[in-house]
Amino acid sequence: MRMVPCERCNTQTFIPSDTGMFQYANCKNCGHSVMTPVKLRQFELRAVIGSGGMATVFRARDEILDRDVAVKLMKPEFTQDANAMAGFFKEARYQASLNHTHIVQVYNYGEDNGQKFLVMEVADRGDLDALIQKHGRVDELYVLDVGVKISSALELVAKKGMIHLDLKPDNILYNIDGEPKLTDFGIARRTDEGRNPDGLVGTPFYIAPERVALGRQDFRSDMYSLGATMYHALTGRVPFDAPTVEETVWMHVKTRLHPPRKLVSSVSKDTEAAILRSMHKDPEKRYASFEDFRMALEASRSRLLVKRYG
Repeated sequence: MRMVPCERCNTQTFIPSDTGMFQYANCKNCGHSVMTPVKLRQFELRAVIGSGGMATVFRARDEILDRDVAVKLMKPEFTQDANAMAGFFKEARYQASLNHTHIVQVYNYGEDNGQKFLVMEVADRGDLDALIQKHGRVDELYVLDVGVKISSALELVAKKGMIHLDLKPDNILYNIDGEPKLTDFGIARRTDEGRNPDGLVGTPFYIAPERVALGRQDFRSDMYSLGATMYHALTGRVPFDAPTVEETVWMHVKTRLHPPRKLVSSVSKDTEAAILRSMHKDPEKRYASFEDFRMALEASRSRLLVKRYG
């Protein structure tokens, strides 16, 4: 047995001696993942933050710069997959080019003993999806704050000639200060690249109708997805849901959206109007820019603050 401190609450937790590399137990106090530290060049990997299909993200300590970081490590089974490796590097380059308070910052990209890894800013205090799951729906002022900050981030993404293409609640993370951070540029494209060669990619509940029906996409597709994300957070329901993925994505094209106030009467008219415009099925009738969308959200937030607090 080895005693290891929990990165979240500092409680000492026993790790069985036969626990393998990158395997972990749960803290007896807070349930956070605890693992035997693993060295990866100058980084000491200390806890699992999350895991996806091709990579695992660890909370780590940069022992040279003496700071906490997140290390995204490709799973060993993908190290010989040329397409996966190219996609991982592309994600790193795209995200590293975006220096914004509300985008998870990329610090470095490297390799150690054949393992590709990405070093990023730490944002491990949950995500918007977890807040929706916990509370059912999220307070309007909080949702507006997220919308303002993420639309500002997407304004930069658009200025850089990119489209995120996977805006959804679990891609909006929180750091220790409670600030929202946009992440996961794994399927992002430059506007001059055209569509993904693998076809339509994205999350069915938040995908823009023009991507489904016309095979077209631009910054307004991200605007629609951000609006759909806010809709979900405000109402506790995704905009469209059907028994199959195909039916769900086509509902974005063919089915009229239920206004948020029909589901939650307390939602303000201004917030509803901003979301409905951002989610218009015709991209030409959405806001002309993320700056315009952000200004509408800020105006709604200001009016709501006056109404609530005088």
